[in-house]
Amino acid sequence: MSVSRRTFLELTHSAMIPLALRQSSKPGTAAPPSVSTAFTAPPDMTFPSHPPAVVREMVIASHGNLPRVRELVGRWPVMSRAAIDWGYGDWEDALGAASHTGRREIAELLIANGARPTLFSAAMLGQLDVVKAHIAASPGVEAVHGPHSITLLRHALAGGAQAQAVADYLKTLPGADRKPAAQPISPEDLTALAGTYSFGPAADDKLVVELSGQSLSIARPGRFGRARWGARPEVGCGEEARPGRGTESPVLRRERGGR
Repeated sequence: MSVSRRTFLELTHSAMIPLALRQSSKPGTAAPPSVSTAFTAPPDMTFPSHPPAVVREMVIASHGNLPRVRELVGRWPVMSRAAIDWGYGDWEDALGAASHTGRREIAELLIANGARPTLFSAAMLGQLDVVKAHIAASPGVEAVHGPHSITLLRHALAGGAQAQAVADYLKTLPGADRKPAAQPISPEDLTALAGTYSFGPAADDKLVVELSGQSLSIARPGRFGRARWGARPEVGCGEEARPGRGTESPVLRRERGGR
């Protein structure tokens, strides 16, 4: 992720202030006149990376909060390329958020500030020639899912009338709206899975699996839960959502709940 000269200087200045304050505390050493007491907070420990909380807010705002997106991009233009993993490899960037929700104005603002256009953004924006060229160059790519396993056709439909031509074209391609294969789970099994699981030695190394109606959500304590399982076939557990599918996963130990 690139950083503008202005942003680098601002962040570097904030990061160096605690050092300057420590130096000024030595006997006989005066504080540098250019250091303002308004900037005495310690720097984010992820510096020079952008704070994860800001990255998360940027992606969330890109789902529909245009004023906040303008504010964040105005402050950090590089935030137009912010991306976050919501869990189990469900990566979503700011442009992806705007694309699957049909937020044209947000998508255009992000692209104007450096976001990387994708097949999914082209579908939502109604760029038929781009979509056709991409599929011609990579046959079968229309079956690749976007964030949250949302299909390419659904991105085009989110674009409304301006993307109708793209939607009509994608409807002729069987894979453009192919959803993940579902594996139904019975209500009894859903109840049995609910509980708190630990996966490491730290106190917060836990996952909370909660049952709500006919679906389960998984979350770290105090964080937003992600729906993963359902009792109805159409809300089943897709292959993409299964923990450990294609990756190394920690061993989960049940602490309480379930059977």
